[in-house]
Amino acid sequence: MTLVPDSPTPANTSAFHDLDRFVALPRLSGLSLSADGTRLVTSVATLNTKGTAYASALWELDPSGRQPARRITRSAKGESGASFLRSGDLLFTSARPDPENSDEEPVPALWKLPAAGGEARVVHTRPGGVKSVVAAAEADAVVVVAEVLAGSTDESDDEERRKARKDAGVAAILHTGYPVRHWDADLGPSEPRYFLIEQGEPDDAGPVTVDDEPHLTLRNVTGGIGSALRNASPRISPDGTFLLTSQTVPVGGGDQRSVLVRVDTATGERSVILEHPDYDYDAGPVSPDSSTAVVVVRHRTGPDTPPNVELGLLPADGGSLAPLASGWDRWPAPAAWLPDGSGLVVTADDDGASPVFTIDVATGGVTQVTMDAAAYTDVVISPDGSTAYALRSSYEFPPEAVRIELATGTVAPLPAPSERPALPGTLERVEAIGADGHAVKSYLVLPEGADASHPAPLLLWIHGGPLGSWNAWTWRWSPWLLAARGYAVLLPDPALSTGYGQRMIERGWGAWGDAPYTDLMAATDAVVARADIDESRTAAMGGSFGGYMANWVAGHTARFNAIVTHASLWALDQFGPTTDASFYWEKEMTPEMALENSPHTHVGNISTPMLVIHGDKDYRVPIGEGLRLWYELLSKSQLPAGPDGETEHRFLYFPDENHWILKPQHAKIWYSVVEHFLARHLLGEKVDLPAELGI
Repeated sequence: MTLVPDSPTPANTSAFHDLDRFVALPRLSGLSLSADGTRLVTSVATLNTKGTAYASALWELDPSGRQPARRITRSAKGESGASFLRSGDLLFTSARPDPENSDEEPVPALWKLPAAGGEARVVHTRPGGVKSVVAAAEADAVVVVAEVLAGSTDESDDEERRKARKDAGVAAILHTGYPVRHWDADLGPSEPRYFLIEQGEPDDAGPVTVDDEPHLTLRNVTGGIGSALRNASPRISPDGTFLLTSQTVPVGGGDQRSVLVRVDTATGERSVILEHPDYDYDAGPVSPDSSTAVVVVRHRTGPDTPPNVELGLLPADGGSLAPLASGWDRWPAPAAWLPDGSGLVVTADDDGASPVFTIDVATGGVTQVTMDAAAYTDVVISPDGSTAYALRSSYEFPPEAVRIELATGTVAPLPAPSERPALPGTLERVEAIGADGHAVKSYLVLPEGADASHPAPLLLWIHGGPLGSWNAWTWRWSPWLLAARGYAVLLPDPALSTGYGQRMIERGWGAWGDAPYTDLMAATDAVVARADIDESRTAAMGGSFGGYMANWVAGHTARFNAIVTHASLWALDQFGPTTDASFYWEKEMTPEMALENSPHTHVGNISTPMLVIHGDKDYRVPIGEGLRLWYELLSKSQLPAGPDGETEHRFLYFPDENHWILKPQHAKIWYSVVEHFLARHLLGEKVDLPAELGI
């Protein structure tokens, strides 16, 4: 059966037909707007000449949309974390070599690009490097986030300790608390600290010249805080007098919670201004007059207590937390205050999109600003409050910078470093009804040429999280690469998906194998009933929680011809104590609930060929899950070995990747092996494996 038209179409030349072109597409992230609103900067990641890594450069965009984008930094190491000073100078971090100190080993340092033009130069470097920088909007106050060894007393001591550890070849870490790993990073022995940039004493080493930079020092304002800032980001007040941050507090049994802390920038005095045993708190932006902070309130979960996210307003020096938009059944992420302090600009997942909203702080009223089916991030506001700038993406285009008129909701793309890639198909919004009568919404990607006479094979893609939504572009799971090869791709939002109200979360909380599974089957049933979909050729695929669901699907139905499971949870009793955040997981399910919802107990029912994919550096879903899944598929599943003893299951293993496959050369391997596996089991066709696998 033909999957695509016999004659070539213009889409056959798209980046989705060529993995080399796909991985080379530029990738935008982050936005920073100057205080006067005239300059807008984003980061653009591009492939290096060897095709083995991405390097980010800073690009300036014209907020008015009249001038083309222009690149303003260039180095092999790349640049990131742009933040404008009130003067218009631009700070960023980079590990590129300092041309004035070429003998030093490059580490991420703090650089400054003058507003008047010219080359960037290092303004501060330290042996442990600099992670990020945040500047106050209305004052000459800058917060730097950097790491120090836990026992260090000052910068000089930290340097000596790092050198001694390196010279001795010691990598061991002695832990006194939890967690010890995060995603793909071993935590410790360094710990994050917040520093204030200050001008040091004059340098008497030589004569002062017209282009000399003042000597800068870092003042630690979070000394003795331990590892409490590992998952936090500082919010500095517009007047620069204080910063707010969340801080983790151990509560025993390996558990922790987050409190809200205020740090006085002049004295370094720290005080807890908000804490409650039933909630975790994150710092949001501070009001333009520096009097009020937005707080993100996260309800602490339990087996019978689903998560919820709300906003509150808190006096900046502490006091009573006032709920904000408490009747809104969405999970808002605060972006910025309006300059007059009358409202907030936020984003929130909503019905397969993530629009921009405004919230009136006096009434709590919520107004939706953007109306398109797109996801908005990195929102910044013009000084007069009339315009917002953001990155926008959807399944029809990767992130692009746009200008938003807040009064009308009009959205216009800004001239970009690259154009949208042409798509090899179309995108539809479809709906099904779950077993309990709840609506289940999905996106459906259809390849070119799919119709009743040429029905397309179907791939059910299950998102991770599980608290998330298929609403934004993804480079790691691009349905268009498979559409270019003739497949239709179904992207459903089952129970536990965000953007559909609290009830959607409650339907699946603590019962992953129930409503999430039946919702996925309902979505699949509705789509395979279409004339342009071939019900006889289907596969299920998912990563992380989506991989868990792929495993669960494999043990509960034989309707699919093949299943691809990436970074997947297999045995929940094993996963719980070994993931990097056991304290969270063990509040979701009791041991009895975990056993009831564990895919490994159904391995004897599996008769579908499975492609297992896992990275060894995955600390969120440790490699033990993939190894156990692989062995139990071979030893306990129903799929018999062939005449030569070879199994139809496959295991794609990445020794140096983590929860995500990030290296471009490995992304190509991932997509190629997936295509090979699907073609074999859905189409009965042979697609060559990459020669780089050595097979």
